Amino acid sequence: MKKLILMLVAILSFSYAMAQAEMDFPFQGGSKVMSDYFADNLTVTDLIKQRAANGVVVMKFTSDEKGSIIKMVVYYADDASLTEPVIRAMKGTNGKWIIPDKQKFYDFLIPFAINIDAPTARASKAMLQFYNNRSPIVANDQIPLNLVSLLPTVQVKYTYTPPVVVKAAKKVAN
Repeated sequence: MKKLILMLVAILSFSYAMAQAEMDFPFQGGSKVMSDYFADNLTVTDLIKQRAANGVVVMKFTSDEKGSIIKMVVYYADDASLTEPVIRAMKGTNGKWIIPDKQKFYDFLIPFAINIDAPTARASKAMLQFYNNRSPIVANDQIPLNLVSLLPTVQVKYTYTPPVVVKAAKKVAN
């Protein structure tokens, strides 16, 4: 009876350890460290702030066994201007990705939601203008989802900065 209980405990412990190995987060330090990294390193450009650009960018990238990004693809973006800060921040993650054991490379999908923090009436008008003039990027080839890990959405909030309007000074005749 003791042998049976001991064997059962050993099997349960082993299966728990295997489940933990499969559930590790693929960014060194975990989900919180990844969120903090992007909060600190994804800087929204002035062009995005002035245009009140907002939307989604979905990046597909391949990481090698060293944790470096060997290929990046913009799978979807609401506008090309939204991809610039995302690509810059993604490049800074080289060496930080963890792939499953015994794999030479692995694919990930990571969505980014870029939005204005507290839109005002003026920002809402600019957002509508951006939406009407945006040019989405869509990948033509589909990704087999059984070969890709979907990471949590990175939320990016920024404050709208209205464009500076320069008014011509009126000349006063003397």
